[in-house]
Amino acid sequence: MEGNMNLTLQVWRQKNSRTEGRMETYQLSGISEDMSFLEMFDVLNEQLVHEGKDPVSFDHDCREGICGACSMYINGRPHGPLQGVTTCQLHMRSFKDGDTIVVEPWRAQAFPVIKDLVTDRAAFDRIISAGGYISVNTGNAQDANAIPVAKENADASFMAAACIGCGACVAACKNASAMLFTSAKISQLALLPQGEAERTARAKKMVAQMDEEGFGACTNTGACAAECPKGISMENIARMNREFFVAEIGTKD
Repeated sequence: MEGNMNLTLQVWRQKNSRTEGRMETYQLSGISEDMSFLEMFDVLNEQLVHEGKDPVSFDHDCREGICGACSMYINGRPHGPLQGVTTCQLHMRSFKDGDTIVVEPWRAQAFPVIKDLVTDRAAFDRIISAGGYISVNTGNAQDANAIPVAKENADASFMAAACIGCGACVAACKNASAMLFTSAKISQLALLPQGEAERTARAKKMVAQMDEEGFGACTNTGACAAECPKGISMENIARMNREFFVAEIGTKD
């Protein structure tokens, strides 16, 4: 049928974090170019179940590119070949009939494989818990214009807050650094007056937690920003470094 493809899939299979993994090869036929990448995996899993085999485990939730769960390393790139697109928003029209597609999980010590393509990204949650919050009084919410915020700062904060925590930055970095993620979470609050109360402690605690989780150092190559599906800027890393240095200097005698 016109528009349908035959594909070879090479998929990482791993029972759990304690067992060795391996690549397995599957043949798929009749894949519509209008399918999303995850729908293609649904077809593969239906085929595997029909054959009495264990389906491939992969993570997803919204399938709308806003939750960050659909983390796959596709043909050597986080989320696949398109710029600014998450795996769930990737469609099979980006591939050709007869293509071989290699799919792996994120590769990072801090993101252990749970099963197959599913990794444990709870390290990101712990980084946020370490300092990614603000002090607020209970009661009714204030009016939107009660606290003036410069438009430049509001725009920069909003852009940093667009980070969905998918981990593509870590997967793209040869050192598995989490500095783009951590800096985005620090920046979105540091740029706003509401985040001033914890500003000093925030940078120190979140950077310390990032290091404790086992993420590597920044390479300054920019691979993280290049592969980020939300276009998070490396300017946030510079801002995080400034926040951290100011916090360190402020605590010295």
